[in-house]
Amino acid sequence: MFNMKVKTILVSQPEPKVENSPYFDLQNKHKVKVDFRPFIHVEGVSAKDVRAQKIDLNNYSAIILTSKNSVDHFFRVAEEMRYKIPEDLRYFCQSEAVAFYLQKYVVYRKRKIYVGQKDFVDMSTLFKKYKDEKFLLPSSDQLNADIPQTLNNLKLDWTPGTFYKTVMSDLSDLKDVYYDVLAFFSPTGIKSLFKNFPDFEQNNTRIAVFGSTTQKEALEHGLRVDILAPTPETPSMTMALEKYVAEANKGK
Repeated sequence: MFNMKVKTILVSQPEPKVENSPYFDLQNKHKVKVDFRPFIHVEGVSAKDVRAQKIDLNNYSAIILTSKNSVDHFFRVAEEMRYKIPEDLRYFCQSEAVAFYLQKYVVYRKRKIYVGQKDFVDMSTLFKKYKDEKFLLPSSDQLNADIPQTLNNLKLDWTPGTFYKTVMSDLSDLKDVYYDVLAFFSPTGIKSLFKNFPDFEQNNTRIAVFGSTTQKEALEHGLRVDILAPTPETPSMTMALEKYVAEANKGK
């Protein structure tokens, strides 16, 4: 599909809040129009529904936080349940970004906070040190398979809790809008495309996907994947788009 120039890209995520986003560099360098629109969004689960999962926050001595959403929704549910968070509660954060975000709710120097490298499995050494804790994992209804696998392999006493759900967004206003490239980051994003536009035909639209599960979902829906990330050469979506656009627009 390199014979067709790229003029417009729709990224199925919220617009970056930072001015130096690589998406804006891509837009300026190659004179392409980049729009942002989340195809999915997160909705909180009520405290009543969390209780229905037989979860009593008083029963846990440690909380596992894998994302900013998990931080927000743990503290939201705690407030709804009128749960007074003890000072000796341990927080296990998957990454520095999550740990940094935790400061929105707790005073760092007074809390027990443990930080992983990046991937969930990297936290294994931390969990081994505190294997006698009772862990709660507040997460979405779509939990990565490696998370329960890691926790079970370590034989930890842990409980998963659905504190928020990933929901498909209403995209009906895009019905008559055409883009040269659509960029997806999750299988649910692909599902959202077909839920909103059951008759979607790819034709000359290039599909960009991030991750093997997103690629699998795209192929199962009969889509042709033109741009794939991460790869050793293009570890990010913006790098993959940049490489493709540079090639497609060369000399045009």
